[in-house]
Amino acid sequence: MNKVLSYRAALARRWSPQQWMRASLVVALAVLALKTLAWALSGSVGLMSDALESVVNVAAALFGVLMLRLAAQPADAGHPFGHGKAEYFSSALEGALIIVAAAAIFWTAVPRLLHPRPLPPLGVALMLSLASSLLNGLLAWLLLGASREHRSLALEADAQHLLADVWTSVGVIAGLAAAWAAGWLWMDALVALAVAVNVLREGARLLWRSAQGMMDAAAEPQTLEALHAALAHFAGDEVRFDHLATRRAGQRDYVSLHMHLPAHWTLARAAALRGEVERALLAAVPAAACSIQMLPDGDEPLALRRKEEEACKS
Repeated sequence: MNKVLSYRAALARRWSPQQWMRASLVVALAVLALKTLAWALSGSVGLMSDALESVVNVAAALFGVLMLRLAAQPADAGHPFGHGKAEYFSSALEGALIIVAAAAIFWTAVPRLLHPRPLPPLGVALMLSLASSLLNGLLAWLLLGASREHRSLALEADAQHLLADVWTSVGVIAGLAAAWAAGWLWMDALVALAVAVNVLREGARLLWRSAQGMMDAAAEPQTLEALHAALAHFAGDEVRFDHLATRRAGQRDYVSLHMHLPAHWTLARAAALRGEVERALLAAVPAAACSIQMLPDGDEPLALRRKEEEACKS
């Protein structure tokens, strides 16, 4: 198992996030063709709901390609912190499209539940759906590895959506097979409604994660632990750190902190230590952008002193 995961990590590093998203777009088009054919052959509203979710996959992958290209652009005068947050727009759009797809599935499935229709033999249609699920599952597994290697929310969102699509397809296949074998015509619409509920939940989760990213959420707990561990090597009687603040924007974490030093230190000595601290932080969190403010021991910026005084008064 470790060898397989190592191979996935090595493969993930060979392609950039943009290349992985383009691969996702190609697979999404192939899966859409397979699921649409399965729906056309069967007339099943359950398979229709599965195909409709694949339309979302295609649209999301296409928008993801555009947003990852924008996120990769370097900082400029108008965007001094870069364009990393473009990834959150990709994730948010995917969540919104998923919710629209869920509404369309509900709209189609409810009348079919009230007025069931007989189903033709489903063998070929279910085999096509199964083949598309295997494609999606393999791509999702690879994208999860790529998202960890590149710290990309857009790739992670796409992978999680594809995994949800796989489980949706498995549920559709199992439900329709049971419905066809037992003659339960209402099962087709019930499967479609279950798909809609699952899709709606996934869309809401993606929208929530995107909103958290756009609101400058703090870095992940494991990132904070790595930062604190790196600082602990330098803290002591003469050096201390406080006011550590982090925020994540796309693939990068922004880190700011205060480093308190003895007032008698020379500027050259203080600057040398700051350089060592910054290198240690970057070794712990390679995607970080660090800002370290040096202060004489016991001193605080005026704005912070006023804030602390107001807090004491209240």
